[in-house]
Amino acid sequence: MKVIIIGSGLAGLTAASYMCREGHIVIIYEQYSEIGGVTATIHEDGFSWDIGPLLLEGLAPHEKLGKILTELGISDKINIINEDRGQVLPDFTIWHPKEYKGKYWRKEYFKELFPSESEGLDRYYHFYDQIMTLMAISNRLEWTKGLNSIWLKLKLLPKFLRVKKYMDKSAAELMDSFFNEPKLKAVFMGILADFVVKPSEFPGLGVPVSNVETAFDKRIPLKIKGGKLPSYHYIQNGCEQLVNAFASYIKENGGKIQTDCLVEKILIKNDNAIGVKLKSGEEFHSDIVIASGGAHKTFFELVGKEYLPSDFVENVQNLVHMESVLMVHLGIDLDPTPYQRAALCYYYGTYDIEGAVNRCRSGDYHEGKEGFLLYLPSLHSPKMAPPGHHAITIYTIAPFVLSNGDWASRREELAEKLLIEAEKIIPDLRKHIKTKVIMTPLDFKSRIFVEKHSFGGLAPIMNQQNPPHHTPIQDLWYVGAQSESGGGVAGVVAGTRKAILKLLKEI
Repeated sequence: MKVIIIGSGLAGLTAASYMCREGHIVIIYEQYSEIGGVTATIHEDGFSWDIGPLLLEGLAPHEKLGKILTELGISDKINIINEDRGQVLPDFTIWHPKEYKGKYWRKEYFKELFPSESEGLDRYYHFYDQIMTLMAISNRLEWTKGLNSIWLKLKLLPKFLRVKKYMDKSAAELMDSFFNEPKLKAVFMGILADFVVKPSEFPGLGVPVSNVETAFDKRIPLKIKGGKLPSYHYIQNGCEQLVNAFASYIKENGGKIQTDCLVEKILIKNDNAIGVKLKSGEEFHSDIVIASGGAHKTFFELVGKEYLPSDFVENVQNLVHMESVLMVHLGIDLDPTPYQRAALCYYYGTYDIEGAVNRCRSGDYHEGKEGFLLYLPSLHSPKMAPPGHHAITIYTIAPFVLSNGDWASRREELAEKLLIEAEKIIPDLRKHIKTKVIMTPLDFKSRIFVEKHSFGGLAPIMNQQNPPHHTPIQDLWYVGAQSESGGGVAGVVAGTRKAILKLLKEI
């Protein structure tokens, strides 16, 4: 078959890889001048920075992305570095202790900070263990067939029934059922600010999934009852290594990738997708079209509402997106390790996650005062900076549309204010800047095919139905962070693989 794929982010590259593997004729049309979408690595003056993913889950050999890389035979194309991260709140700091104190050291640390919450912490960590076991079995189930699959399903059911009572709870309700102290609740709900999703609308079962203890201490043994825990890794020398591994596989198997080729329309005939029309006016026909990118752009502009069922149109119109980010990349001649001991740390300036998300969604930008993160890629990959220098990324969530002014006119001002906040962690940071690259929401939007840039795709809120991989249009499939797979590198890649295997089975 001839297959046209729209977009060269990880979803498009994964789709192309699996279609090429089956011997189909594949071409990717990418509207930007570079491939990779937000998984790209940018370079300037000898410095390199990732613009999207940081510390990634799913890359280990026992995890879904690691298994996919092995399945395609490209796992040897990237080197992964097992790491963890820090978490700093206004009144206390969470870094793993120098001497390993066991897998529950955070629980004991929180008991010291909040003695009245000891019983709640014991109950929460019992619940956490149950969720981790469920995840471990589920991850194995995806790659198991036959009698082994039936056996794992039988093991899964009773364990699920133990946590079923929490299924309909939001993150806020879940935390209320374990803790009274708002500061402790913020420890486990802080990461939701990164998704720009309110604790009152995020599914409660997602709290332990977003707070896996191995993210805070890489020394925790991965083996548990039922399988293995998730682990967290950097990709040595940047995420472009992952992008390039997929791209090389595609080209080696006969696929083509064309950049600077904007798809203007998906051609529809008799409710079937039959190809695409480029901005240049050229039309190319195909047996299958696989689209990635923003849901609004894909279905309302490329397809057209007139071809879609009314309930599908209504669902896409009502989708809640994450907000964007302001990201400042620096090349510095300063050693930052006296101020931040590892490559990644989240700094929270507020305990009010619900209010912070509400303000961001209304266009109120906090200028870094409510939180940001510092990422130092040259700590784990020295080649990402010249000798004696370091690459550093400072970023924070930000509204796509500001309530006061706009990103074009306030670009430098707001970047400077974010750096002032970062200097509270690394003193005199601005005096040591050799190179600076500012990325506003508008810069991100220019790189990917979206109406509104949302860092990570659709907001993971309760009862939201992301558009399915198999669309209402025959021979049109939809993949990526705004599809049913949801966001995250491992989630996008695994979800796309699942979609393509389903496509191949159907045809």
